[in-house]
Amino acid sequence: MDFRPILFIIGILLCTLSIGMFVPALVDLYYGQSDWLVFSAASAVSLFIGGALVMMNRTDNLKITSRQAFILTTASWLVLTAVSALPFAFSDLDMSYTDAFFEAMSGISTTGSTVIVGLDTAPQGILLWRALLQWLGGIGIIVMAIAVMPMLRVGGMQLFRMENSDKSDKAFPRATQIAMGIAVLYLCFTVIWAVLLWWAGMTPFDAIAHAMTTIATGGFSTKDASVGHFDSAAIDAIITLGMMTGALPFILYLQILRGKVFALFNDAQVHWFMAIAGSIVLGLTLWHSETNGVGFFHALRYTSFNIVSVMTGTGYATTDYGLWGPFAVTVFFFVMFIGGCAGSTTCGVKIFRLQVLYEIAKIQLSHMLRPHGVFIAYYNRKPLSEDVTESVLSFFFLFVFCFVILAAGLGAMGLDFVTAVSSAGTAIANVGPGLGPIVGPSGNFATLPDGAKWLMSIGMLIGRLEVFTVLVLLFPAFWRD
Repeated sequence: MDFRPILFIIGILLCTLSIGMFVPALVDLYYGQSDWLVFSAASAVSLFIGGALVMMNRTDNLKITSRQAFILTTASWLVLTAVSALPFAFSDLDMSYTDAFFEAMSGISTTGSTVIVGLDTAPQGILLWRALLQWLGGIGIIVMAIAVMPMLRVGGMQLFRMENSDKSDKAFPRATQIAMGIAVLYLCFTVIWAVLLWWAGMTPFDAIAHAMTTIATGGFSTKDASVGHFDSAAIDAIITLGMMTGALPFILYLQILRGKVFALFNDAQVHWFMAIAGSIVLGLTLWHSETNGVGFFHALRYTSFNIVSVMTGTGYATTDYGLWGPFAVTVFFFVMFIGGCAGSTTCGVKIFRLQVLYEIAKIQLSHMLRPHGVFIAYYNRKPLSEDVTESVLSFFFLFVFCFVILAAGLGAMGLDFVTAVSSAGTAIANVGPGLGPIVGPSGNFATLPDGAKWLMSIGMLIGRLEVFTVLVLLFPAFWRD
């Protein structure tokens, strides 16, 4: 196998990352923090390695096969995480490399789990670097979902390859234009939410950092108490809307800009996302209001924010919902696996796979009632092929299998049942906080053993790259010519 195209592209990504490191370096220099030297040195290292890879692996005809794409996707995520961890490891926070890698993987995968204690007093450069990693990870996963995953036929994502092969469904005629359009739109959303959060009472720095992690559905905050630190209904509402914006397919936003005004409202995936989120929020709000004796609108404010945060995999928190009662804890646990729409910044199982499963179940029930009938499963008013349904069913099996292995591994390292299971779930679904007093919304992952942090980092990678992309590399047949 020719590794030159893989190394060449990784080199370009490292050079891009080195440019990104200059932003927190300048911020630290402005605020008089000594960590600007750390960011500058890490930037130089990233630029040197990236530049060397580009120079040594330059090729006239850059073509990527599907096998090379699998390796590139996983390898680039690992290499970028390893280099992104350097500023954490050598900063004034005095983090071990294990903690630094965990934090970097949590950032790039837009998970939002953290091991840093004392965010309120942490250097501004480190806080911005965390936000920037999630912001870059968010745009990266959108481009991958549109350009890479459908080509690799991962977990039913080929469904969107079929849709995009029809010229009438394309937002722009070429993939490069789509990527550029999404990047501009992503930046515009970030600016809009930064202005809104500043208007609602945040400082400019906090507003920018939270805008980046809101649209990326990442969840890194500049405060230990997350968004709850600000205790503002206006900020809660703005961020809730931002998380939902990041959870919808960005390709549909582009279609709206091209004149298809109702593209977002006619999409079945969006309908399901809104219906599921709305139903859970309303149901839990009524339960919380009745059971815990709080006002309806008070319950609605905290339930809507935290359910949307967990469902989209953002991971912000405005209160410790673990104290609401066993029913609420159970709801939050299962909600973390749902995720948002394909082609968004979100994670988890994703809505379209739930739709495919529903169609498969409906067909099976129909066959039981009418054994000789002919039934066809549909998605967005188009028939589903067996290839897609088999791929989605395989995804669910492997997703659950990896979750069980992660939970068992964390339990073997001494974690209690709630901590082990919720940590495994929050890692593979890229959510952020777990459940319980240790890793719940009022805790963090700093006290976990190093082995658990490495295991969770692997879980974040597997979940973020749609399971198949990583696991296929473990098959010996993949490496045979």
